Amino acid sequence: MTNRLAEARCVVIKIGSALLVDAKNAELRHHWLSTVCEDIARLRAQGTDVVVVSSGAIALARVRLGLVGRRLRLDEKQAAASVGQIQLAQAWSAALALQNLTAGQLLLTPGDTEDRERHLNARATLRTLLGLGCVPVINENDAIATTEIRFGDNDRLAARVAQMIGADTLVLLSDIDGLYTADPRLDPAAEHLPVIEALTESVMAMGGAPPPGYSSGGMHTKLLAAQIATRAGARMAIASGLSPHPISALLDEGRCSWFLATEDAGSARKRWLVGALQTKGRVTIDHGAVRALLNGSSLLPAGVKEVEGGFAQGDLVVILDEEGHEIGRGLTAYDAEDSRRIAGHRSEDITRCLGHSGRDELIHRDDLVLIR
Repeated sequence: MTNRLAEARCVVIKIGSALLVDAKNAELRHHWLSTVCEDIARLRAQGTDVVVVSSGAIALARVRLGLVGRRLRLDEKQAAASVGQIQLAQAWSAALALQNLTAGQLLLTPGDTEDRERHLNARATLRTLLGLGCVPVINENDAIATTEIRFGDNDRLAARVAQMIGADTLVLLSDIDGLYTADPRLDPAAEHLPVIEALTESVMAMGGAPPPGYSSGGMHTKLLAAQIATRAGARMAIASGLSPHPISALLDEGRCSWFLATEDAGSARKRWLVGALQTKGRVTIDHGAVRALLNGSSLLPAGVKEVEGGFAQGDLVVILDEEGHEIGRGLTAYDAEDSRRIAGHRSEDITRCLGHSGRDELIHRDDLVLIR
């Protein structure tokens, strides 16, 4: 059987708080981290570029700041992230240095992946670091986040990073060795799935609800990450990180679940579109418009049944069929108000509806990506 990790050209490894930090005393698991860095050195020696997405900053700072035994307020999470990130970065830098590897740190916010210009800037930085032989270590910039921070929800960030740099492999280290047909802790008949060829609705339903505790992402966010990664042309593995040398275990064909990449991932721009986490509105279209999109056409106003949201021109919107299924995403040529005015009308009627001329398409095919 093909060893998918051994043949990887560029791999992104996501490590959650529950693996890196001992939950009982909020201490870093130094020995475990050193074995991971030895694994990274093994990958680098075979010519594979490696990027790490590491949680753990807030978890490391809780005890030091006396923030234990209760749910933290947003400002407390931000403060803990500010303190813990220093310790986390130092730990990675020191552990990688023992393998003669240089760490580089990037703190990203959702906007850094959602805004196209910032996305390209971050990609250039990461590619330069890799070109210089560094190992970038990335975390969400929780210290300045303005929305609720979720422990362990770096799964999708890791997938977006993989898409951003064109990685061919994403590895999510977890407390479980892959995807099962049901929760194996509750159902002894649950079957392990070694290879998932397509993320069908039945597969997505296996994710269940996020578990409580430090690592709140759970299988659900891992499957969402799989959607982003595989659509961007990267295969993804969910593997256990509980034991030392978890990456070497994968290289030695250890047990895991592999999600296969989509064969035609499209252009870099379209990979960015399909991987976006934040959309500003929804457009429901009729069956005729669905067929036209599947045949490679742009979305014309005549096929639009309903417009939801308060988006601006150029914002990303979700495209739904009449049954409510998402079929694609695209950048709209009109804001929400004008989109509602021209919905259901032929392109030649746009000037009459709006009082001024505009593009014939609501979403041009160059600004649209299908996920069906």
